[in-house]
Amino acid sequence: MDSDEKVRILQMAYAGALADPVLRMGRERILERVTAEKRNEQLATAKARAEQFGISRPEDVFPKISEIFDCTRWEIRTEAGGFSAEARSCKLCAVARRLGAPSPCGIYCLDPMEGMVRGLAPDVKFTVAEKLWNGSECRVEVGR
Repeated sequence: MDSDEKVRILQMAYAGALADPVLRMGRERILERVTAEKRNEQLATAKARAEQFGISRPEDVFPKISEIFDCTRWEIRTEAGGFSAEARSCKLCAVARRLGAPSPCGIYCLDPMEGMVRGLAPDVKFTVAEKLWNGSECRVEVGR
């Protein structure tokens, strides 16, 4: 097995490892509370996380996370006053759906990315316009 194949297997195993606790927290009806607590933690610590990942600009958060985890491919579009990020597929969503889990989007994807973006640029607005979980794409708008 070559290293690229090992990485792909590990990335899928990681998606499964994230989807399983979402399933269990959903069953226990604590996912919403835990997501809110984690969101606060993400917002407080995400600038340091961005630096750990070598990210220094808000527009680099989405492609860098895609490069590291290969869960989805974000397309970045520069727009007046900011940028948008769009994705049309997601391995974590697919695994969570197969398990019958609730949406993992906030706790494991969008909240951590918002934290990194806002940690690097505290004054920007981070708007989730659509989620792939219940739409045709994930679309995030970042701007002033």
